[in-house]
Amino acid sequence: MSVLVELDGQYRQLREECGLLDRSERGKLLVSGGEAAEYLQGQLTNDIEALAPGEGAYAALLDRKGHMQGDMRVLRPDDDTDLLLDTEPEALEAVRRHLGMYKIGREVNVVDVSAERAILALIGPRSVEVAGSAALPENACEEVTIAGTQALAVGTATGIDLIFGAGARERVVAALLAAGAAEVSPEAVEILRIEAGRPRFGAEMGTETMPAEAGIVEQAVSFTKGCYIGQETVARLHYKGKPNRHLRGLKLSSAEGGQPGDAILLGEKEVGRLGSAGVSPAFGPIGMAILRREAEPGVTVAVGEDGVTAEVVALPFG
Repeated sequence: MSVLVELDGQYRQLREECGLLDRSERGKLLVSGGEAAEYLQGQLTNDIEALAPGEGAYAALLDRKGHMQGDMRVLRPDDDTDLLLDTEPEALEAVRRHLGMYKIGREVNVVDVSAERAILALIGPRSVEVAGSAALPENACEEVTIAGTQALAVGTATGIDLIFGAGARERVVAALLAAGAAEVSPEAVEILRIEAGRPRFGAEMGTETMPAEAGIVEQAVSFTKGCYIGQETVARLHYKGKPNRHLRGLKLSSAEGGQPGDAILLGEKEVGRLGSAGVSPAFGPIGMAILRREAEPGVTVAVGEDGVTAEVVALPFG
């Protein structure tokens, strides 16, 4: 019970004030050189060459059959040629290996700077105030100074991310706490992500997922740019077909059941695997998964082997 009470307090902090979460485990790649943007344009799903200084984009790296190898945020902090990519930890190695392999013969350098840079996420309505930044659209970025440290402030759907040299982490954390942030757990932040219906690579999304199945096409894919790996499959599915699977929410019957990876059954047929689950103070036990199309909103499915059931719902919750 104490964990639930603690999470409830953190949830209120995130909804009403400003929560602080260290996300430095994310992978970070610096892509530089005169052909950096042109190179990424042919590798990733979004329009990287269109980025102006201070802009960013959400994008995916696909294989030739249109399956995701990773997703990432691509940032162009200023008017030079450097682009900063940050990815889920599960995607870093595949993205790093791919971008390093296919750059041969191009004026492009790909450097893993994961250990050199920290990422702190400020989440909640007071995030901009605590960061001392402008109110930034999602993926837009600007330089700010916190406790004498230069940091890149990046707009997110829920607040501001700060990216800066890892050696200054303790000093920056202390300044943010003094400005009104409160540290929160990954579990509390996951509840907000599930409520919002935002899939995560390594949870709902994996190497067998297509962007349309995860519902990220609008955010991650450009249909007006030139060719990129996996484009034909993505375009054909978008214009001519319907995906066989869709990202769905789950209202679970119990807070005690439902573990990531559990099979989800409609009758005797497996229709997917549970991606994430948590107990929302607003909606109760909830989860998220990519399910076959027959598991439509309104049907009841079985989750795992412990008698837990769930109502399939459209996302976001509420």
